[in-house]
Amino acid sequence: MYNSQRKTTQRSGGIGADGGVVNDAELSREISQGEAAKPQPLDQAGQTSKASRAKGEVGVTRSSVDARENQIRAEPRGGTWTHATKSSEGWDDGWTQEEYLWDRIGTSSKVRKLQLALYRKAKAEPKYRFWSLYGDICRADVIETAMQAVVANGGGAGVDGEPITAWTRSDEAWTQWRDNLLQELRTKSYKPSPVRRVWIPKPDGKLRPLGIPTVKDRVVQGAVVLILMAIFEADFHPQSYAYRPKKNAHQAIAAITQAMLSGRQEVIDADLSGYFDSIPHDKLMELVARRISDGSVLALIRAWLRAPIVEEDRKSGTRRSLPNKQGTPQGGVISPLLANLYLDALDKAVDNKCEQRPVMVRYADDFVILCRKGQGQGLLERLKRWLEARRLKLNETKTRLLHTQQESFKFLGFRLVMRKGLRTGRAYPHCEPHPKSCQKLRDSLRRKLHHWTLHEPEEEMIKSVNRIVRGWSAYFHYGNNVKAFAVMQRFINDRIRHWLWRKHKRRGNRNERYPDEALVETHRLWQLPLKAAWKHA
Repeated sequence: MYNSQRKTTQRSGGIGADGGVVNDAELSREISQGEAAKPQPLDQAGQTSKASRAKGEVGVTRSSVDARENQIRAEPRGGTWTHATKSSEGWDDGWTQEEYLWDRIGTSSKVRKLQLALYRKAKAEPKYRFWSLYGDICRADVIETAMQAVVANGGGAGVDGEPITAWTRSDEAWTQWRDNLLQELRTKSYKPSPVRRVWIPKPDGKLRPLGIPTVKDRVVQGAVVLILMAIFEADFHPQSYAYRPKKNAHQAIAAITQAMLSGRQEVIDADLSGYFDSIPHDKLMELVARRISDGSVLALIRAWLRAPIVEEDRKSGTRRSLPNKQGTPQGGVISPLLANLYLDALDKAVDNKCEQRPVMVRYADDFVILCRKGQGQGLLERLKRWLEARRLKLNETKTRLLHTQQESFKFLGFRLVMRKGLRTGRAYPHCEPHPKSCQKLRDSLRRKLHHWTLHEPEEEMIKSVNRIVRGWSAYFHYGNNVKAFAVMQRFINDRIRHWLWRKHKRRGNRNERYPDEALVETHRLWQLPLKAAWKHA
């Protein structure tokens, strides 16, 4: 197995646009505050020289941001790596487990310098088109960062059947695989493979398509995301919270509660019908081309979008290949970035240009629009027209218009509604885990603590249960969670108690044999926090 810490150093600062040292904290502040960099002189004559442009041609390992423009020079390849731990500062802070996972792998200081230069340039010049990025994708440190992301994320093999373990067995296998991929990219012999499609069951009984690119395609997509993320992050609206650095679901919930407190209590609870599978390729590529003029990068993205879909019939063992005329497959590393890009115009149209001053909060394809009383129906009709013009469609059965003083709505697993405080009598936004979210935890624990697991060691089972409960608690310990957590803790204790009683074939009263105190002190069962979090990310 490849040791991701074999090239480990302390995080170091990069060279900023003003020639000074920029550390990770400064980069984090720039992203969170939207600080724009000051344009730098190109050269002594005020123009970019022909020699400088020659060095930036496609295929040369160099950023499209001119070296003299940003006071950075091309550096030796290789890079040094940070520990694969989550930092409280820096570009990678804020990613959640289901996102790109850069926080779990770290990035080299040189990749950070490149990202910072691209971000500053994009922030300073909103209409600038980056003309030479392919060389940056071919950098060894960028590819290695993407490889580490794929390893951290795991996942199955694509249509070629090659697993991740094929090149993580040793340092030699890792290096050989990386060098072969770099050679393909630099000679432009790399071609994306078809995408393997699997169907994932949904809670309502329907199936959701999941596209699984090959490991090689996931690595190259990860390298492209490392570069493009820095550029598009400078453009994205702050009310978009999914798949972005320093953004998370708790921040989205906090934005909704603040809008409810401001009097915007009429809510459009919207749901897009098959969003990822219905994004039109031509309109999406137009949006990408507004910022990227590098033909090689555009060709890569276009090839991934058009890659055929391969479905396998498990019963017969046959495969069929389907053309991909629209959509970006869920499961692709670049898909979340492209999905955010396509809906960014909607964020800005609602939050910045609408006269009624509504508040739209979006997390990927899930979003709500909060407005004042009487404005919701008109906004909903305008929303439908906007989406139809971009070949998207609302799910009519799940989209609804409601008032938070009369009924609740679900968003990101939470239930939100306006209630009156028992002591003050004042209305406040009540936020708690949705009953469906609690039911999912119950179902997970029932599958874990069943009669077919009685043979497993008691200590390992408790540890496994603790991991599940801790993960659920880390997400839902927010807002008014006390009542829901108390109910869930009673269920957890009873389920563990029943499992232990059956495993050891005890007789008598289970509550007396395994009281709550013994579950905690003797069996080390972790307990949910029974105090309100009251935290806002």
